[in-house]
Amino acid sequence: MTADASAPYAHEIAGRTLVPVILGGDIGGYSLARAFHEAYGVRSILMSTTLNGVVRDSDIVVNAVHPDMDEPDACVAALQSIAASHPGADVIAIASADWLVRILVERRAELEPAIVVPYVGVELLDLVTSKHGFEDLCREYGLAHPHTVVADLAAGVEVDTGDLRFPVIAKAGSTAAYHHVEFAGKEKVHTVDTPEALTDLLTKVHAAGYRDTFIIQDLIPGDDSALRITNTYVDRAGRARRTVFGHVLLQEHTPSTLGNSSVVLTTTADATVAGLERMLEGIGWVGAGSFDMKLDPRTGETVLFELNPRLSRSNYYVTGSGFNPAVAYVRDWILGTDAVQDGDPATREHLFTVVPRTLLRRYLLDDDVKAAVRRVTRAKAISNPLWNRRERQPRRWAYVAAHQLNQVKKYRTWYPRSTQRAERAQAEAAVRAAR
Repeated sequence: MTADASAPYAHEIAGRTLVPVILGGDIGGYSLARAFHEAYGVRSILMSTTLNGVVRDSDIVVNAVHPDMDEPDACVAALQSIAASHPGADVIAIASADWLVRILVERRAELEPAIVVPYVGVELLDLVTSKHGFEDLCREYGLAHPHTVVADLAAGVEVDTGDLRFPVIAKAGSTAAYHHVEFAGKEKVHTVDTPEALTDLLTKVHAAGYRDTFIIQDLIPGDDSALRITNTYVDRAGRARRTVFGHVLLQEHTPSTLGNSSVVLTTTADATVAGLERMLEGIGWVGAGSFDMKLDPRTGETVLFELNPRLSRSNYYVTGSGFNPAVAYVRDWILGTDAVQDGDPATREHLFTVVPRTLLRRYLLDDDVKAAVRRVTRAKAISNPLWNRRERQPRRWAYVAAHQLNQVKKYRTWYPRSTQRAERAQAEAAVRAAR
């Protein structure tokens, strides 16, 4: 896949054949492919288990459907086949989900050097994805983390809830293992009101065959607008080169996608970022990492939930703000040059959204946030990764239009305004109680 010379960074790979392989066909995967296309004019090979409207009929990807790609052997075989069919090319594999990152990391020896795998090693991956390990890291680097109890479902469903304050948040300790189990009422993140309801949930999860850890955490009060997200790129020398800080204004609320950011305002980084970068450099991180966080109204602290060993699903908020992570990957892992160079665009205020603007008018409550949205809209610093002018297929544009209309229906069903206002009132009551 030779670069289009009209792309802004194509001169950096002139005379070379760049083949990005994106694992995962969701919005995050498409956004990564868009980043490569915008920077270098190349079409990524996008591996997915099935075609969906996000990637079907796209002009910027080459779709490769592998129904069994979630199985490590099948995924590795597919990647090896891609590398074999592109001899002499610079092939780089980037995953859009944690379990796919794990396949790349655990099977690295079978992929390199034919395929570049821009991720940390297995031991460090295990450390940061272990909730005990991550909690210990937060404590070591002075970063706030919610009170956490870990249930080991390999040993049964009993858990000591004595020092937990209900309601609590409950979620899988291993997203990779959780991906492979199904049960009635499965959600990405569960809100649990009572100890009895927690026991019932853990029993269902255990019966479905999940035998890893389940994390029970203090629920930080507040609606979606209290959420924060960062994406940091750390070069191969272990230096944190760029962190893009996002104020999440709205997240998805369907059971299978709860926690995915729908609207993110790129804004000035808060004091937490220095600590995050210090942690990443201290543990020897390389490549991209994203932190999910929430502002605790009771203390004013930004509380860290987890470190994802990849770019976030909402990674186009990073590209739209001026820092294209595809360029950092290519420079750092393929060209061996500086990932961030003089003359690169500075991070700008930018609004990322995968929902129509009518929902912004419906859901944004804070006057300061409304003013910021008006400001970026006037500056035309607003983007939806699916609205891509480089796409030409009418069927895809029809899908995108239908997708946007469906977002209105989903929020009315799963996150009515009454729920949002109740969460805001809960946060205000928690602040009063903490004083």
